[in-house]
Amino acid sequence: MTASPRTAMQAGLSKRARTLVTLEGLSLPLTVGSKGARAGALILDLVILVVGTIVVLVTLSAIGLGLFDMGSRPDTNPVMQGVMVLVILFMFLARYGYFLWFELGPRAATPGKRLVGLRVAARDGGRLTAEMVIARNLVRDVEVFLPLFFLLGGGQEAGVAGWAAFVWLAVFVLFPFFNKDALRAGDIVAGTWVVEASRAKLKEAMSLAPDRQDTYRFGEAELFVYGEHELQVLEKVLRDDRPEALREVAEAITGKIGWQLGSGDEREFLEAFYAALRGHLEGNMRFGKRKRDKYS
Repeated sequence: MTASPRTAMQAGLSKRARTLVTLEGLSLPLTVGSKGARAGALILDLVILVVGTIVVLVTLSAIGLGLFDMGSRPDTNPVMQGVMVLVILFMFLARYGYFLWFELGPRAATPGKRLVGLRVAARDGGRLTAEMVIARNLVRDVEVFLPLFFLLGGGQEAGVAGWAAFVWLAVFVLFPFFNKDALRAGDIVAGTWVVEASRAKLKEAMSLAPDRQDTYRFGEAELFVYGEHELQVLEKVLRDDRPEALREVAEAITGKIGWQLGSGDEREFLEAFYAALRGHLEGNMRFGKRKRDKYS
């Protein structure tokens, strides 16, 4: 008797279900991204990179040819030399800066990951740091780009040594298939994993918060104790709507800011605090002030 597609999907989700314990001691449920979704995200990112690179290179070439003095040699023309410098700089930034820029952002996901509903997270429950993102993306050279360049460069003519190198590199490509969390070698080195990002929005919380300004008013000092990482944790707790988690987070926040909260008021308080903290952080970002977490 074969299982229905719905049952098979639920079984797959249960196998990828994990519990993340944050530095504040909160237990948050999450789902590890599937191997197919991660592969799809990488393909989408590579397509975006290739198309973007082609567009920029064609544009720079057109600019260089338009300004090129036909009476001079290309290697002595300052305009062409400047264009070549821009081309080299863009190729470097496209290869390394694309993943770093998006994964260091507040969504912790490249456009490809966002399209398939994935994001990068720290396995220790803390904030995703720049060191983690840099480490996982530097290892990507060994995992993806070198095997890709090897294939495009004509691996059949590389001989035994070349094929041996390719087999070695293929081990890294297939690495996610040999561990239950589908971790890349870069994830193991950096202490990260790729998880499913919830697509739900806090429409109720954001709509009700303004009506509670008379009940809950937070000052600058009270909102300053937390940053973007804590805001994301609070958003996750509100989405899941688990009473025990709501109570734990409410107690942690009130203890931090010196408040006392009545029983049964946890969600109302957290919704108001979320709206106030988000507005506070967004307002500061308009003036170039960014607070990534409570330690910064």
